Parts: sequence; structure tokens; C-alpha cells
Amino acid sequence: MESKQINIAAVLLLPALFATLLGITFSCGVAGEKDSSGSAPIYTYSLSQNGSAESYDEAMAASCLQGIINRKAPTVYVLSGNNSRPAYWLEMFTSEGKWLNKREIKPLPDMDALFALAAGKVRGAVIWDPSVPASMNVANTIAGVEDGIVFSPEFAEKYLKKWDLRVIKDLRGMFSGRETGSKKNDAYRWAVREYLSKGLCSGHWMCLYEDPFSTREKGDVGYVVTRDWAVKNRSFVYDLSPWGDEAPKDDPNQKPGTDLETYKMILGEMLKQTAGKQMTEVAGFFSFSKYSNIPGYKSTHDPVPTEWETVYLISTYNCYQNTVASSCYNQSFHSQAPFIPLKQHRPKTALKLEDKTYICVLMADYDSSTPLYEFMPKHWSDTLRGTIPLLWGINPNLVETYPDIIEYLYSTQSMNDYFGADASAAGYMNPNRIDKKYLPLFIDHNSKFYSQLDMTLSPMVLDWDEPSADVKDAFTKFSPDGFATIVMDMHNTGGKTPEPQVWKGMPVMELINSACNFNSADQESDAMSGSIPSKSPGNPVFYFFRIVWTDPGQVIETIELLKKKRPELDIEVVDPYNFFRMYKEFYSGNNNRK
Repeated sequence: MESKQINIAAVLLLPALFATLLGITFSCGVAGEKDSSGSAPIYTYSLSQNGSAESYDEAMAASCLQGIINRKAPTVYVLSGNNSRPAYWLEMFTSEGKWLNKREIKPLPDMDALFALAAGKVRGAVIWDPSVPASMNVANTIAGVEDGIVFSPEFAEKYLKKWDLRVIKDLRGMFSGRETGSKKNDAYRWAVREYLSKGLCSGHWMCLYEDPFSTREKGDVGYVVTRDWAVKNRSFVYDLSPWGDEAPKDDPNQKPGTDLETYKMILGEMLKQTAGKQMTEVAGFFSFSKYSNIPGYKSTHDPVPTEWETVYLISTYNCYQNTVASSCYNQSFHSQAPFIPLKQHRPKTALKLEDKTYICVLMADYDSSTPLYEFMPKHWSDTLRGTIPLLWGINPNLVETYPDIIEYLYSTQSMNDYFGADASAAGYMNPNRIDKKYLPLFIDHNSKFYSQLDMTLSPMVLDWDEPSADVKDAFTKFSPDGFATIVMDMHNTGGKTPEPQVWKGMPVMELINSACNFNSADQESDAMSGSIPSKSPGNPVFYFFRIVWTDPGQVIETIELLKKKRPELDIEVVDPYNFFRMYKEFYSGNNNRK
């Protein structure tokens, strides 16, 4: 039930009263706006994260407040007792010369103080139904559109009266399964009709965030601390299976395929809303525990095929994925860092093509928020970075989420570090699945982000078949220096890897995946060696390897061991620009496509 309406003046005055009591001051009554001197404070809020349902609910409420407060300016920064990465980046960007250097940090003592900081911005609360976990995602969508806070029933009992909040929507008991036979799917279809189809949600962002089904009782807030991003952008939030042949773990009694039907309804409505004028980022990943074969759920589908099926599904709707976004704190804050287009260097020396085995290494899979935010600092800080040339795969669309982190990487790159888009370009998609009539949009989307990060290489395009002529034509417009692909035909439709070629001046090759997972230098060198047959004298050969989330020092050790095991190969590790250029020089004679 919705509470009775309360006096609007009281809504505005109560947070101001909290603010006065807590010693928080605002300019002209607007929370967090930067003053003319650029010295507005950063308010930090520390989550308790004690592994309980209460800490889950706290993170949910805090994320909503953060997303609302940070809409106009980067004001609230959330810290964690269990994850040191938020503090790491805050220290980084408040250091000398960084964008937050002159701003004072003011810790907030409790949730009341955080609410007070939202003075006049919060319009009410949305209460979700614990018997329908999907209703929390629906509540998140409503909160973003209507400037609300998502409450569990327990938090509603605790804070509704205390903060004198009206109830925007109480979802308890609303979804019975009457429409689809599934409470979960009834909830999402209601949200489509009431919010997405009315044009109330963002056309540029959707959020695939795991609901509380198996996370709340454990206090797992990985996909809760991200919800400031969903609220700030007024995104549609959902959690569904891409498979149509089995019921998911969280809804075992649904008619198989109901999740997929709802998924397609959401995507179809988003395509209708965008009308072919923009592409949509799907931030987040499918739930491993509910939709793929891991202990506790006997799915017929393994995790990697489930990932690929998700991308296969969304690509036809002009959507691309920012896959792993779990535990990515403060996106609503970082995204507002000042940014100007970046430049990266090119090799000073043009190598002469010789009778050698040329190897180039892609330091891969920084194509989504979590690897960039959480994993990259460890590997980037390796003291041996810069010893050999390496290509780092970072998707350029992430500049919308963490522009300061990407700028930091560019400003600290060595002369042996290079950047190229990862999976698959400016976002993870299957280019062959893009409708031909939307390829001009695809080109414009990628050209924008490649230009901002000075990228001309697409070293890891993931697809179900070799690129079509139309797709290769599209990539020549923004990736003229090189295109490499991994093809996995999981639908058994005859997909194959492209033959080595140069297409209208753009080198096209395979990205070798045999050495992707590093266990030891010995194992890795054997994997590389297994992909390199005996070399015929008189002809150079080219091998482009993908290695995931590995220190440069480990790659160096691997290459040195490979050289010892295969001395006849005359191996040279080269930078990506010389690598693709020499490949083009060698193959353009007989394989040039015009």
C-alpha cells in the first residue's frame, strides 16, 4: 500500500534539518554542487558490509542516494570495509596534479547524514517484495526514473517514518504470475509497459544486475554497489536467462523459454525507443549460479556458451555488453572526471620485414568495468612492464564510466605499451549480428570512441563466423591498422576463421586463443609452441596471442622459455603497429581485396 501524501514543504525541510544538525552546508540549498572556486568537498560514506541481509539493504539504499546526489556533480564517494579498491582510486585521484587534488574529504557518520546530503532531491521510496527477487530490479528502475530510494520491507520499517518519506510504489503482492505463469516475468513485463515503453528510461544504458535471489542473505553486494550508476542514468534494470530450452534455477516452475521471451520483449522495446539513432550498453553479466552449469544447478549450458549466447542475443538489437561490472564502486562519481581526447604514441622505428617468427601479445580482457577497475592496477604496476612491447586490450566505450582511470593508464604508459579495443570494438557485440541497415550507426558509434582514445586497432573481435564483407568494410572506417578475431561457432552453423588477408588496406587475421589462461611459464610456452608449426625457411610468419589478466613479467618469462624450446623459430616480439604493418606487407601481394 502507498502511504498518504505528505506536505511537500516538510519533505524539503526535513533533510535540511538533518544537514544543520550534522554541520553540512549547501550553496543555495543544492546538495553537492561545485562552488565557483572548485573546492566543493567530497563526502565519503563507508558501507558496513558485514555479510548480512541488513548490509545488503544498506548498500542498496546508499547506492540509490549516491546516484541521485551525483547526478549534477561528483559529490558522494562510497568506501568499503571489505574492498580496498575504492580507497586506492580515491588516494590516486586526490594526489598532486590529479582531478580531485584540491577537494576536502568529509566522511559521513551514518545513513541519516547521507540522506541529509540529498536535501530536496529524493521524492520517496520504492519497496520491493522479497518473495519476488526480480521486484528489486523493478524497484531500481522506478527509483532511477522517479528519484527514489529502494527499500526492503525491513528498511522501510526503519526509515520511512524517520525520514518522513512517501511511498512511490509498494511492490509487495503485485506480481502473482497471473500473466506469464512466472512472478519474475510478470514483474519485468509490468516494468516494460509502465516505464520502458513510455520512454522514461535511458536509451543508452540498460543494467543486467543480479537480483537478491542468492545474494542478499549472504550480504553479497557486488551487483548492489553498482546501482548508483543505474539510478543516475535512469536505466532499465533486469536479470534474465538467455536460454529458451530450460527453466532457470531461480524460477524452476516457469514454462521453459519464458525468461527468453521477456528478454526479447525488453530488447525489442529498447530498439523501438532508440529508433536506430544510438546503440545501447548493457552493463553487467548473466548470473552464473542461475543460468549456467555450476555446482548447485545442473544446467545443460556451461558458463562460456552462456556468455556468448547473451551477446549473440543482444547484438541484433543494437546492444553491446560491458560484461563484468560487479563490485565497480562509484561509477556515478568517476564518470564525471574531466576528459579530453587522449593520444597514444606510435613506434618510432619501422621494422624491416625479415625471415622471422613475429609474435605480438594482446594483454586481454580489460573490456569491461571490473577488470579495468579491479584487476588492471595489479598487472599495470608490474616493474617489468615496458621491457617488451605489449598491446593492452581496453574497450574505448569504458571512457564513459571510468575516464579518469583510462587517462591515468595513458599518462603512465611506457614506450612499449600500446592500447587497442578488446571484445569486440567499442563494446562487446557480434558484428555479424548487426543488421546491415544499422551498420552506419555501428560505424559512427565506434568511430566516436576510437577517436577519443586514439585507437586504430581491433585486436579481439568475437563472433560466430568470419567477418562478412559488410562488417570488414565497416571496420576499415575506424580500425584501418588491424582486425583480429576469435570465431566460436556455438550454434554449429558452419562458422570458420578468416583466411589471412588484407581487406581494402586493413590486415585481417586470427587472434590465437590457445594460451589465454596463464598457469605457469612452462605451460604457457607449451601452449604457444603448440600453435606454431615448423617454420619453412624463406617466409616470415605471424602469430598473435591472447593472454588474459597476467603480469608482464610472466609474459616475458614465457617468451624467453619459448625461445629456448624453439630456437629454430628465430622469434621476435614486436609492437602491434609494426606487427600488423609487416603482416600487411607480406599478405597484400596475393590476398588484397578490392
